[in-house]
Amino acid sequence: MADATTIGQSARTAGRWATLVAACLLGACQTIVPRGPVEPTQQRPTTRPVDRPEIGVETGIPRDAERNRVALLVPLSGSNAGVGTSIANATMLALLDTQNQRVRITNYDTATGAAAAAQRAIAEGAQLILGPLLADDVRAVAPIARAANIPVLSFSNDLGVAGNGAYLMGYVPTQSIARVVDFAKERGVSNFAGLVPNGLYGERASTAFLRAVEGAGGQVVSLQTYARGPGGVSGAVTRLAAKAPYDAVLIADGGATAASAAAMVKRGSGASTRILGTELWNSDTAIAAKAALNGAWYASVSDTLYRQYAAKYRARFGAGPYRLSSLGYDSVLLTVRIARDWKPGTPFPVNRLRDGDGFAGIDGAFRFGKDSVAERALEVKEIRGGTTTVVSPAPAGFGK
Repeated sequence: MADATTIGQSARTAGRWATLVAACLLGACQTIVPRGPVEPTQQRPTTRPVDRPEIGVETGIPRDAERNRVALLVPLSGSNAGVGTSIANATMLALLDTQNQRVRITNYDTATGAAAAAQRAIAEGAQLILGPLLADDVRAVAPIARAANIPVLSFSNDLGVAGNGAYLMGYVPTQSIARVVDFAKERGVSNFAGLVPNGLYGERASTAFLRAVEGAGGQVVSLQTYARGPGGVSGAVTRLAAKAPYDAVLIADGGATAASAAAMVKRGSGASTRILGTELWNSDTAIAAKAALNGAWYASVSDTLYRQYAAKYRARFGAGPYRLSSLGYDSVLLTVRIARDWKPGTPFPVNRLRDGDGFAGIDGAFRFGKDSVAERALEVKEIRGGTTTVVSPAPAGFGK
């Protein structure tokens, strides 16, 4: 395992951004890893060795007892090093922006073994684990952390790894599907159809879709699955067309597949058929440029604060962040807020994670339910004329 990097005392940051971060703090499937950063650049999103503020970087076990010890478990080498490093950079940026003096974060590379990384983190005094990213790594880490009574705030979106001390901050398809279906029903859509890929993500998307349509008072006319391979989508669209007419079709896949399928759907059932998408579209920077998706709706976390964060990230690290890196930033905001009442050297106050009013950050308001999954306030966007427009804003928080 590579040496962990310990992030210590934060430096001063721009007052305007600090005010923004302060405003973010509220008062009271298989993990899908994106292929690249939000804005492609020639550089990988890694921390540059120059132009860095002095933040007390050390190696090994932290020597002071004045700050709460937190471990960040992400892939810092191997095929997922890009997104892991981007998350690590985001946590550093969050510490700087909050000018926090009570939290120390140490990075551990899960690519060389997630279980070993967790064991080392706990041995070095961590009382809270942020990460891992991949569902299999959560499965490896969770029992080790649970035995030590240490909670895990994972960045996975696999509902199967939530619970027993593991909390999910990832964007899950069930919530985005329910949100866009409800919106579509409000706009007059009654008859729905769906296209979902084979596999775990597709299975969960199918279940969420059927439940959401039933809950909204609509009807699912047809739901077709397909294999990701030559002819898979076209065959499913042909079967779908046999059940026409329908008002809208959910395509539970990434932007490229969705655009290809949408073009075929409209040829078979008419140009007026509304296309619906999932949270996967929000990680595709080219989604708005796909002509076949013009007029489509999808639900996701808000990008309003994310765009400001991405600009600040790019200025500091010389490259655009991965979209998932906001999960790392927001996990630090959550930790910093709870750290106000968390005495260094004591166990993390797990009960604070169940705060009904929730938390807020780059991705908007969220709170953990009984299932230990982050419930998120989502907005609905429409792809229109080569751009995306918010047609239903995300709620600011969770009312009682």
